[in-house]
Amino acid sequence: MKKKSPLNRSVTISKGEIKKYSSRLIKLNNKTAILNLINKTINQDLSEAIDFLPEKFVDLMIIDPPYNLTKNFRSVTFKERTIENYSDWIESFIVKLKRILKNDASLYFCSDWFTSISIANVLNKHFNIRNRITWEREKGRGSKINWKNSSEDIWFCTLSNKYKFHPDAIKLNRKVIAPYKDKGGRPKDWVSNGNGKFRLTYPSNIWTDISVPFWSMPENTEHPTQKPEKLIAKLILASTNEGDIVFDPFLGSGTTSVVAKKLNRKYLGIEIDKTYASITEKRLEIAESDKRIQGYDDGIFWERNSFIYQSQLNR
Repeated sequence: MKKKSPLNRSVTISKGEIKKYSSRLIKLNNKTAILNLINKTINQDLSEAIDFLPEKFVDLMIIDPPYNLTKNFRSVTFKERTIENYSDWIESFIVKLKRILKNDASLYFCSDWFTSISIANVLNKHFNIRNRITWEREKGRGSKINWKNSSEDIWFCTLSNKYKFHPDAIKLNRKVIAPYKDKGGRPKDWVSNGNGKFRLTYPSNIWTDISVPFWSMPENTEHPTQKPEKLIAKLILASTNEGDIVFDPFLGSGTTSVVAKKLNRKYLGIEIDKTYASITEKRLEIAESDKRIQGYDDGIFWERNSFIYQSQLNR
């Protein structure tokens, strides 16, 4: 393995570690009891495993499939399709995954801006669409021939009109631009902590406080489309209780399972690539002793570039 720079804190994995951690992975070839799936990583193609999953056992499903681009994911290359074919592919697994959700379960479906509406049309056939979250994916230098693409969407859906949503668990500590005071000179709905003036706010469906993982962050891996732990933490805290089961059918390098573990939820994920699945198990082992989530501290989310956020970067 190539030696890393001292400032590079990314999670890497050696051939020996792959052998070690891959021994923890499972494959499904028959109907499997829920107890045998809890807190596991399935190393298998979703299409092969999907029919062996139990019914109605998942409280929250987070789906982050390959976007409709030609992209290499180590052992698998996803080929760009027509919008119609991409939508058909999504529907092919959505229909089968729907049965594993509890009646009060929620679903978050990640997408790029271009296919977002077509994905919503598919989701609307099978779920109640509650909202579309758009988050700022600030990365890259941009383009001279088009507007820089700096956003992605997450569709929030539920199976029924009965579902969990905990807004108090996902409040954001936002810097106060206009620190108003009451007639007695006391702060009006804000506090000063020595590092600035902040106000706790309920979250909107526009998120500008997310940093995409990069090489100096300890959550970073070699996966090309890794989602930030902070982003996934918001989804899990908003739509589950402790002890609930979180499922990710396109697990990648394991962010959903890792965050679920850090937040005292149960988890299950499916990942086709053995190396990424092994990285997941390594990250889960690290999470046993380190439950920190960058940008989330003492039950509160912090704005990007705030004092608490920057101090976490240096831990």
